[in-house]
Amino acid sequence: MTREPEPRLSMRGMHKTFGGTVALDGVDFSVHAGEVHALVGENGAGKSTLMKVLSGAVRPDAGIMELDAVPYVPRDAHAARMAGVVMIYQELSLAPHLSVEENVLLGMEPTTMGIVRRAEARRKTSDALEQLGHPNIDPEQRVASLPIGERQIVEIARSLAVGCRVLVLDEPTSTLSMLDIQKLFQVIARLKDQGHAIVYISHFIEEVKRVADNFTVLRDGRSVGGGTTAEFSVQQIVSMMIGRTVEQLYPRSRRAPGETLLAIQELSSTPKPITASLTLRRGEILGIAGLVGAGRTELLRALFGLAPVRSGSITLGIYSGPYSPVHRWNQGVGFLSEDRGSEGLASGLSIADNIVMNLTGEANRFGVISPSRIEREAGTWIQRLGIRATGPGQRIRELSGGNQQKVAVARLLHQDVDILLLDEPTRGIDVASKSQIYDLINRLATGDPAIGTPPKGILMVSSYLPELLGVCDRIAVMHRGRLGPSRDVDEWDEHTLMLEATGQEAAA
Repeated sequence: MTREPEPRLSMRGMHKTFGGTVALDGVDFSVHAGEVHALVGENGAGKSTLMKVLSGAVRPDAGIMELDAVPYVPRDAHAARMAGVVMIYQELSLAPHLSVEENVLLGMEPTTMGIVRRAEARRKTSDALEQLGHPNIDPEQRVASLPIGERQIVEIARSLAVGCRVLVLDEPTSTLSMLDIQKLFQVIARLKDQGHAIVYISHFIEEVKRVADNFTVLRDGRSVGGGTTAEFSVQQIVSMMIGRTVEQLYPRSRRAPGETLLAIQELSSTPKPITASLTLRRGEILGIAGLVGAGRTELLRALFGLAPVRSGSITLGIYSGPYSPVHRWNQGVGFLSEDRGSEGLASGLSIADNIVMNLTGEANRFGVISPSRIEREAGTWIQRLGIRATGPGQRIRELSGGNQQKVAVARLLHQDVDILLLDEPTRGIDVASKSQIYDLINRLATGDPAIGTPPKGILMVSSYLPELLGVCDRIAVMHRGRLGPSRDVDEWDEHTLMLEATGQEAAA
């Protein structure tokens, strides 16, 4: 009888409390050499705390950790790294003003009497990049000049240079283009073949299905399930994560498109889009796919008056031509920015202040809106959208990403707009919150008496192809600033969207 090999990493009975909050309650987790093991769960499930314990940033209250069957008790993050446990976070920790070589070997430079041995440093850096299948990256190039995908490769190369045994990738694709995601998956496959143990953390369950061999689900600080990824459906994994059955991740009620709400013809802005034409009807969701930098966000910003219009036409009902954002609000257009933190919400203000911030026109003659009215109206939206908060006065920064996104949507609905321009509406939120946002978008498109809205017209940009295919009625693809014709969602799949986004279909 063949004995199963010991795991590269073993964590058993991990406990951690912060005051009266139990963050980890007896979690078991392991990953073998040559395995990609996904760690999934909602925000607050315990993933971050478990990885902080692993990386030496947090001391556990109880539990046993082993690396290659040897006790592992890191004093701090540096000790963990020296032991071969490397965390690569969503926000990369590179020094952009330094070269690739200097970043890869930072703190580990080969020296003689304090002088760096440049030839050896160059060789080590080149070897690490070669292992990752990226010998094209110049070790002398400054990191600031690299695209985000190559910066991530530099961070992974640094982990190889230190002698990585366990590599933790935390939401590694959240800021990558589709092409960079494909390249990252190739790198992960190489690392797996080289015998590295890889922990993959992601809210994108379709990605987990694609890249991971096995998965573990955390919920409320406990390990609640897991197994071989290929043996479970996306719906089953999501159901484990949220603790209830999910019948349909992308709900789609019967939609009946009505009159045209928005029409643009050969629209051009600076620097993008170069040209874009589309029509959006009441009661439908029109998705825009494309690579990062293709001009999708710029199109929405030009429509809302946040970017100049160089040529072409925009028609909104009786209004024709470019207008300022204030005029767009008054014309019934709402814009949800992809950058929720910097321009989507005022994080230092309360939920109530954020929801009503566009209603200055309803102030009394002294320019004041009644505080009781603000709280009352905000409370209505908190209830209608299921926003989890202590009350209307809670600060935005204290909410989870999903609840922040609901507040941003509530602001649009409170303004009673007919057209919603949604730019990456589920970026950075967990799968349970995504499910709720998808349900809300569906109800907005069909009209819902429960939240007091007639059908809306929704123009939605997303880099996540399963989301577009699951939510939208029609999809158009933008490639290098040019928007292609929209087609019914049933005529697309991920492969054809990717071909058109990269221009391969046009070149065929």
